[in-house]
Amino acid sequence: MTETREIRLRRLTMRSMRRGIREMDILLMRYVKARLDTLSDAELDVYDALLEENDQDLYQWVSGQVAPPARYGALIEDIASAPGEL
Repeated sequence: MTETREIRLRRLTMRSMRRGIREMDILLMRYVKARLDTLSDAELDVYDALLEENDQDLYQWVSGQVAPPARYGALIEDIASAPGEL
């Protein structure tokens, strides 16, 4: 059975807020609120894959401590610059 866009967005939202590291919960939920519903299906594919990555790596990428893999570069930049309060 194929997942509808609405269900996919809900699933990605839940995965964004239950990361294990509070800082990543906050950063990713800020991004979800600002941009998730505007992403194309291809962009959602990349975001879905990003959520499979380790929180320690994600935090280092978003905070600029370590350069992200090329496939996530634009997304990480977008997450880091998403509007909203931390």
